[in-house]
Amino acid sequence: MAVLAATTGGALSAPAAAEGETPPGQVEFPTHCLPPQEAGLPPADGPTTARITVDDPAPQVGDTVTVTYQVLRTPAVPPLDPNAAGGELPADVLTPTGRIVLAGAQSGEVTVVGAKRNDPVRAGEPLPAVTMTGTFTVTAPGEITLAPGSYTLHTSHLLDLDTTCTAAAPSATPVSERLTATALPTANLRSVFLAAAHGKPGAKVKVTAAGFPPGAAVTVAGRAGAAETADRVSATADELGTAVVELPVTDKATTAVTAYEGLAWSASRGSGPAAYTVIDATPMTAGTRKVTATVQPGALGMTQAGEDITLGAVPYGDGGAAPGRIGTVTVTDARGGPAGWSLTGKVTDFTGPGGVRIPGASLSWTPACVAAAGSPSACTPGSAGVVGPEGALLASTADAPLVGGTFTVDATVTLQVPPYTPPGAYTAVLTLTLS
Repeated sequence: MAVLAATTGGALSAPAAAEGETPPGQVEFPTHCLPPQEAGLPPADGPTTARITVDDPAPQVGDTVTVTYQVLRTPAVPPLDPNAAGGELPADVLTPTGRIVLAGAQSGEVTVVGAKRNDPVRAGEPLPAVTMTGTFTVTAPGEITLAPGSYTLHTSHLLDLDTTCTAAAPSATPVSERLTATALPTANLRSVFLAAAHGKPGAKVKVTAAGFPPGAAVTVAGRAGAAETADRVSATADELGTAVVELPVTDKATTAVTAYEGLAWSASRGSGPAAYTVIDATPMTAGTRKVTATVQPGALGMTQAGEDITLGAVPYGDGGAAPGRIGTVTVTDARGGPAGWSLTGKVTDFTGPGGVRIPGASLSWTPACVAAAGSPSACTPGSAGVVGPEGALLASTADAPLVGGTFTVDATVTLQVPPYTPPGAYTAVLTLTLS
């Protein structure tokens, strides 16, 4: 856990399509537009050409995604009397708002708003294209579809007037964009403890398996490296998530004991190995002696350089990016088993003078991870993006027959401070979890 402190003193566009090609995500749907009653104009029907884009097509649960809704063509007309004097719609009087419909793994609506900006529109000319943006937080893993919803074109010339456009039929609105969200890795607290670290073939060892869901079916089994041996018993975890069994160890190849849920061991539902040595009682011939060396597995742990993290200052009024680093984190994996590890982080809101807050979702990072020479595992840094209170992956190693090593993890961080944030120090707590 570290304390971060910062001091205070648009959206990305998608690549353009080749000439003559339809840009990705561009769709068309029949629309019914109702002009304001004050305009005295009839409803307008026709196709709306729209496009939705996102800044991150592969977010994690908890990430904030920025969406952009472009209305490239609309059947709506300016709410003006073309025969009246001053029939031109002046510049910068048109404000668009709209909604995007989410479906699939996550349902709901996203409100989008555009800037009050337009070129002059003469009477009888079509309304210009508009762009609206908004954000939503990913709450579920899986594919999420985005479809254009209704939109309103507000004009503030002479009178404040609204023209509202909706799809002619809900089923007529096509999907314009898709994204695939992934779940954050969760901490695996499953473990095993042995009452004895060695015994003769056939001896029973008392095994305590802990950290399992209450009522889970738990298998306790022997291992020889990455393979499972014939030594195996089953049990049910009690209300505390603990199962205590006696495991007869008869296979001389057994070098460790693990516990897991399901049909086979996995990193997400199994414990790390606890070392066990089978003492071979076979008599030796005269003049010979058996020599045994044991490699004792260790633990998974981490250390972090320093405690507090100080970000760069930003000027009052302008706001902007406050940069910094989390400080070097050293992860040591001496377990000697098949389970990889993941290091995640989450951050609280930044609190400043008078209780003013900067959301934790304003902090983003770019992770880096390097494995020391000789480490069996390769280290993979997490994706660059928002940390926030929901958390994000900093680094990880994959499951493999034999894993371990020493790893150096770091990340540059940036806090986006809003303009005119009151001067002072803003502090949050960054918590790192290794599992």
